[in-house]
Amino acid sequence: MIGNPPADLPPGGEPPPGARLSGPTTSERHNSVHRRGLRFLRARRRVVGRLAAWSVLETAQTFLTGYALARALDAGFLAGRVDVGLGWLAAAAVAVVVGAYGTGRVYGAVAALVEPLRDRLVRHVVERGVRDADRGALSRLTQQVEIARDTFAGLVMVSRSFVFTAAGALIGLFSLAPPLLLVVAPPLAAGVALFALTLRPLTRRQEAFLVADEELAAQLGAVCPGLRDITAAGAEDEVAADAGARIAAEQFAARSLARWGVVRVVALTIGGQLPIVLLLATAPWLLAHGVTPGALVGALAYVTQSLLPALQNLIHGLGTSGSRLAVVLRRLAPDTPAPTDAPAPAPCPDTTSAAGSAPHGPPAAVTLSSLTFAYGPASEPVIDGLDLAVPHGTHLAIVGPSGIGKSTLTALVAGLLAPTGGSVDIRPAPDSPGPDLPVPGRPGHPVRVLIPQEAYVFTGTLAENLGQLRPAPVPERELLAAAEALGLSPLLDRLGGPTAEVDPGALSSGERQLIALTRAYLARAPLALLDEATCHLDPAAEERVERAFARRGGTLVVVAHRISSALRADRVLVMDGRRTAYGSHDELMERSPLYRDLVGAWSPSSGTPAAPAAHRHRPERSHPALPLRDPDGVDAVAGAGLPRDRRHVVAYGPVGQMEASGDLRDGGTLGGQ
Repeated sequence: MIGNPPADLPPGGEPPPGARLSGPTTSERHNSVHRRGLRFLRARRRVVGRLAAWSVLETAQTFLTGYALARALDAGFLAGRVDVGLGWLAAAAVAVVVGAYGTGRVYGAVAALVEPLRDRLVRHVVERGVRDADRGALSRLTQQVEIARDTFAGLVMVSRSFVFTAAGALIGLFSLAPPLLLVVAPPLAAGVALFALTLRPLTRRQEAFLVADEELAAQLGAVCPGLRDITAAGAEDEVAADAGARIAAEQFAARSLARWGVVRVVALTIGGQLPIVLLLATAPWLLAHGVTPGALVGALAYVTQSLLPALQNLIHGLGTSGSRLAVVLRRLAPDTPAPTDAPAPAPCPDTTSAAGSAPHGPPAAVTLSSLTFAYGPASEPVIDGLDLAVPHGTHLAIVGPSGIGKSTLTALVAGLLAPTGGSVDIRPAPDSPGPDLPVPGRPGHPVRVLIPQEAYVFTGTLAENLGQLRPAPVPERELLAAAEALGLSPLLDRLGGPTAEVDPGALSSGERQLIALTRAYLARAPLALLDEATCHLDPAAEERVERAFARRGGTLVVVAHRISSALRADRVLVMDGRRTAYGSHDELMERSPLYRDLVGAWSPSSGTPAAPAAHRHRPERSHPALPLRDPDGVDAVAGAGLPRDRRHVVAYGPVGQMEASGDLRDGGTLGGQ
């Protein structure tokens, strides 16, 4: 079975090309975060002022680190006055103690600045989660909010430290000798400017890398628990290709981020290490122009002990944590872009079916326009130029000789095969609950569901099997109502209820089909496609299933293998190559020789058309179940006759997923349909 996303978005869930986003763009969200940040800081001017005041003590410590060392050499040790030298060194030690006290006070001011931000983010996430039923609220509350809090605190610390440390060091250089400032300041300014230019590109690439990493993690999280199912359905190539594409996307994003990381290293080299080289290279000139040896040693101390560590912390902290903070704050922004004003889908044309014109009015549930399909470039088309419009709420039966293309047609409508020519247009109807269960056709529910002949049942509880196509667990009351409607209740009671474990190998083919049919029924898809999905049920059970699907609302398409299915349908499609016929049972009995032949073949005495009353409740033998070859007693695909080219798909995964499989036993052409 397959559940597809709503038709207004492509399978990947991205807006169509040319669509305009109703929410802000990435640049607009970046500017919005910046403006909100400034407003947040302005509202806490006192806290920012207290933070700056305590940071001045660090400026004094930085100033004395080089100045005291220079004076200890020039006025003390080099002049033979050891006591003076020791006095200046003692002053530097006192400055370190005072700076440590100031740093302790700084942490308290940072907490007063950071915790209100965390509280605002928590309040916003909770309000949004309650208002919009946001499924990502838990992740935002437990991870992203804490990331924002910790990163913001780190940013405040490294930015403040660099500003006040650089101020103390530059004041000290000017106090020692102005020429020292001319040597150190230009490369420092150039390094900081180069780093500032990389901030926005780094942020964008950091966000691209995080998005690629999240998509890959989500893909692997969905694939790893279902490896056995993927193998059973033969979908290894498709899943591997999808995972490979996501890995390649993350690799590309990582390389792009690494390239900008190299620029960050260059900025650090220019701003923090080049001044050391310049001081050493210009030392003879500086000493010749009045710079004392102590002043030169003090300048080296300023660069190596203060400026270089502060710049290194700024680049690594702001370059990594700053980008991460910007990304997280944008993720926590209240408005998420939603596609709007997208190019409207082309209006459903007035298609002409093989039997005449399609009805005018609202778009049909299924519209086939010149649909053509062949299994190879040199193969004869299985379906050739088929036009058909199936109105919403129609019960359509598809009949025809074996191998004529009935299963191929359902696979095309389900989106499991791509047309060679023409198009398939699926339009969900507006919400219209049926008497039994609603068929919403809205996000969170599949638009169409396909049930193939060989049903797939996996090891697990019965409730897990029945709710596989629902995004959330099915309420037990709804599950029991669906089981009663489709005749699954006796099996459910025999197994021990919804929580009972299912052994697929212990079930008959008919029981597996009932489970698969109930699973599709609970999927709430407005379009249900039954591809001989009741072939292992007796006629009475088949009738109960088809009537249950018809009662719940939506459109039902059945590939019929009994005349009773055609008699219950509103319309019948007779497939016979290009001589396709479409109409009611009575109409086709009058004007379709092939349909009369099929009805005669279905009747007890060949060649005699069957009366409706004679066959509606006549017991018939079900087609024999195919032999089970799976180690767990489950055949995930239809029987012999499916191609091995892995292009025919039998899907049974969760909403929006499908598993592709080829028949591993037979390499022949498509037959037995």
